[in-house]
Amino acid sequence: MNPVSTLVTVTRQTMLVALIAIGASAASMQTAMADQPAKQVFGAAKLPAVLPARAIGFYSKGCLAGGIAIPTDGPTWQAMRLSRNRRWGHPDLIALVEKLSREAAAKDGWPGLLVGDIAQPRGGPMLSGHASHQVGLDADIWLTPMPQRTLTAAERENISATSMLRKNTLQVDDRVWTPAHARLLMRAASYPEVERIFIHPGIKKKLCDTWKGDRSAMGKLRPYYGHHYHFHIRIKCPPGTSGCRSQNPPPSGSGCDKSLAWWFTDEPWAPAKPKKNDKPKPRKREIQLSDLPQACSVVAAAPGPASEAEVTFGADPIARIARANANAAGVAASAFPAVPLPGRIPLPVPRPVN
Repeated sequence: MNPVSTLVTVTRQTMLVALIAIGASAASMQTAMADQPAKQVFGAAKLPAVLPARAIGFYSKGCLAGGIAIPTDGPTWQAMRLSRNRRWGHPDLIALVEKLSREAAAKDGWPGLLVGDIAQPRGGPMLSGHASHQVGLDADIWLTPMPQRTLTAAERENISATSMLRKNTLQVDDRVWTPAHARLLMRAASYPEVERIFIHPGIKKKLCDTWKGDRSAMGKLRPYYGHHYHFHIRIKCPPGTSGCRSQNPPPSGSGCDKSLAWWFTDEPWAPAKPKKNDKPKPRKREIQLSDLPQACSVVAAAPGPASEAEVTFGADPIARIARANANAAGVAASAFPAVPLPGRIPLPVPRPVN
């Protein structure tokens, strides 16, 4: 046999044996982790899974493979709350956030974005905070404009975002709200990959009452609790992604109608009245790893970058190492079995279509 052919055959056999060993090890780890609380598994991951980029499951019940981190600082953004390690996302989302920062700075008079939580390195449920942000397709952007200097690490941890509301009201405070805020939000909503943007009802009303430009994307701006100091961008599942479920499209129209007026009644804000003979609700069961889509067990058990030394938090290398995920692990694409999409996540009522 040709010596080169022999070498190629031996090399292929060696790679196959190695892949089988890796697969067996991963399967063993998946079994061991299956009955652990999912937030403990994903909250403990400090680095992404070296797998092709993929959003898996639903925004509030899923995980993220091949995540990348937005760099701590860019020409038109700065990442906040670095200690949380929640600035990871699907490459499509990170690209969109960076694009929004550039275009808003160039065209809307917005000096730059302060970027809040995106997702954990491997997505999944968080130890605290968000119910969503699990698949790397959600990002929080502060409504505070970026200062014309680089914030210190301490400032990123301790300064607070600015509320857009008058104290103890649902109305926007015109002393802090500017036309640039409106332009930023409407630009974000205009991108076709954006599914919806969550904002406070008072901000939605301000836009309904004052925006004079193109209103075709107004319906993507969805009123919701909180969100008066930041807005929440949610993008659709990337094209061609299997096992990722987008949210149903928002209702047609601008949303400047009775559905918005509902938020200015007492009903949304009043505590639910207990019904006669109501039994105490059982304690909510923690989501286990086995409750998530099956592919999330693969993500949880997958190797990360070769070493933490390769990643320098607070500098570009953390993004560069993660951006290499897809190229570094092309053989791993078959690790994801075809799995059914998760069921609809129940939400408290009453609640409008959002």
